[in-house]
Amino acid sequence: MVKLFKYLKQSAIQILIIVILLFLQAYCDLSLPEYTSKIVNVGIQQGGIETAVPKAIKASQMDKLLLFMDNDEQDTVESHYKLISKETLDTKDYQTYLKSYSGLEQEELYLLDTKDKEEINQLNEVFRKAFLPFLLFYGDSEQAVKVQESFRAGLPEEMADQDIFMILSNMSKEQLDNMLSEFQEQFEQLPDSIVEQMAVAALKEEYRVIGVNTDKLQMNYIFLTGLKMLGLALLAMAATITVGFLSARVGANLGRTLRGQVFRKVVSFSNNEFDHFSTASLITRSTNDIQQVQMFTVFLLRIVFFAPILGIGGVIKVLKTNTSMAWIIAVAVMAILTLVLLIFTIAMPKFKKMQVLIDKLNLVTREILTGLPVIRAFSTQKHEVKRFEQANKDLNKNNLFAFRTMSFMMPLMMFVMNVITVFIVWKGGHGIDAGNMQVGDLMAFIQYTMQIIMSFLMISIVSIMLPRASVSSSRMVEVLDMESSIEEPRNSKPLMRDKKGIVEFNHVNFHYPNANEDVLSDITFTAKPGETTAIIGSTGSGKSTLINLIPRFYDVTGGEIKIDGVSIRDITLHDLREKLGYVPQKGVLFSGTIDSNLRYGKQDATKEEIERAARIAQAADFIEEKPEKYNHHIAQGGTNVSGGQKQRLSIARAIAKNPDIYIFDDSFSALDYKTDVTLRKALKEEIEDATVIIVAQRISTILNAEQIIVLDEGRVVGKGTHKELLNSCEVYRQIAESQLSKEELENE
Repeated sequence: MVKLFKYLKQSAIQILIIVILLFLQAYCDLSLPEYTSKIVNVGIQQGGIETAVPKAIKASQMDKLLLFMDNDEQDTVESHYKLISKETLDTKDYQTYLKSYSGLEQEELYLLDTKDKEEINQLNEVFRKAFLPFLLFYGDSEQAVKVQESFRAGLPEEMADQDIFMILSNMSKEQLDNMLSEFQEQFEQLPDSIVEQMAVAALKEEYRVIGVNTDKLQMNYIFLTGLKMLGLALLAMAATITVGFLSARVGANLGRTLRGQVFRKVVSFSNNEFDHFSTASLITRSTNDIQQVQMFTVFLLRIVFFAPILGIGGVIKVLKTNTSMAWIIAVAVMAILTLVLLIFTIAMPKFKKMQVLIDKLNLVTREILTGLPVIRAFSTQKHEVKRFEQANKDLNKNNLFAFRTMSFMMPLMMFVMNVITVFIVWKGGHGIDAGNMQVGDLMAFIQYTMQIIMSFLMISIVSIMLPRASVSSSRMVEVLDMESSIEEPRNSKPLMRDKKGIVEFNHVNFHYPNANEDVLSDITFTAKPGETTAIIGSTGSGKSTLINLIPRFYDVTGGEIKIDGVSIRDITLHDLREKLGYVPQKGVLFSGTIDSNLRYGKQDATKEEIERAARIAQAADFIEEKPEKYNHHIAQGGTNVSGGQKQRLSIARAIAKNPDIYIFDDSFSALDYKTDVTLRKALKEEIEDATVIIVAQRISTILNAEQIIVLDEGRVVGKGTHKELLNSCEVYRQIAESQLSKEELENE
């Protein structure tokens, strides 16, 4: 799979954008639980008041709070507040402040004179500690009344009825510090959340006294926080849509590139490489396998990259929220990993086998469809149906086992998520009851935990595709890494003009890969321009193999083949095959028109050249009979023309190319005797300067050849004209006697 990632270089910029957007999406998703917590903790429980730092407070109340601060804290507070009164403000400013703080009409106010977050956090610590003793000496709660009564009980009788804060202000600094230190020891035992809420509750009461609309303050906070959450959700949605679009684009580009690379590689294969892969397998690798990798790439970019960002971010957020419940996250992660590993250990072998079974099904289907006439002729439909059903059943059985195993994953994951939620609520409930945790923090913790679990769940869902994608990628890499046995020459040599069209076989040997014996041994002959060289022999004697060596469909394993005086291994494949007009044993036509098929070897051929080629190949008559003539449609594989017509069009295609060397691999077998004779006569007259090499089974086709090569078990057992071979070659004479009558042989 990793080897295929090099093809993603072309989409590097898009992938970088995707990663950036995934970080943005994760940031938005991870921020939402925090805002949910704020709405509950601050918006609902604290009435929209975020800190214990007063934005405005009566001067008399501030003086009381200052009593419970040390000198440094008093200096800090006084440096961040300004004192305003009806007398110190002009009319306009006074009216403005009066709208927000009606208490200004009766008393001076202190206004907060900073917006710096660090300074506000520093002030918050100061006011939190000051508000608690302030509440005890100023409040009317049961605990406050007891503290006040206890304090008065220790005073002299003449001071018992005086104002407590007047008494505190007249106490020496040492006495006040000693008293506060006792309170501080008690306050330190209280959880931070309780201290925060008590201080905010006191501040909320002070706000009401000076005329602040606390209900509006609360609604504004909830509304603004909600707007921020909505903005983050919209931003996350935009990032998600963009990531989906870019991921699909990157995946599609990768699929296109891989299909192009695989196709170009397959086209460059020699017959040796084609023997290594079946046609059905190559089709599967070029379609289904690439589709699997393409789909996995999309999910890789959308989920696999996103899940770790979300999971790690969730862990960081959880540890900031409440570390006492971190063990629950660890338990959840371990449970999920164990579950995923167990399921994949069972399912992975089946996913690996899946593509092989798809290959087998495609192979059986292709064989049945291409061999349907033979199947019908031998009445073996039932047998072939059983073959198909067996291949289909094997694939279905394998798929059912794999996907049924994977189907357990989602319910088990949901079970883990629900159990973890119960644990969190149980543990968090105790924390809330003890005052160590707030309700909003518990809600945020649950959401972060679900995000962490979901990140693992997303990875596990993608990992369902990983085995198939991995197998598919290895199958594609197998094709892409296959080295062609036919190599282009590093330094090609120029062709010799004085030997134009001459084909020389010099002691050529050949054996197929992994074969122990040679198919051809010590083949030596020369085919010259203006002459016809025929090759004949019994079935399996190596005729077609010998022909396939000339265009380098295979490379010789011994000896040398020369064209125009140069070894074919020293000529580029393009230049070599450009000199050849090759007509295969089985006529092959491509979907299109007759004209497009005849121009296949020479796109710029003139109309006259096309018509001349058709006339020489004896195809002009049946072409002219078609309503659309040369624009007549040819179906895929040439199924809408007869075998003889297909063969004549194949011959015409080679003639239209006007090459120096013609190779006919038993290309006249589907022609009737009259057409065969007429076609060979036209060839002799029209292409008299070219080299013609014919492989034939019929003696009548090669009677007039200037040179006949007789093969028997891969060796040349005769060489000469028809008359010479009748007298000198027993193998040739046996072939002739099997095809010609005694009178025809005597006449020869």
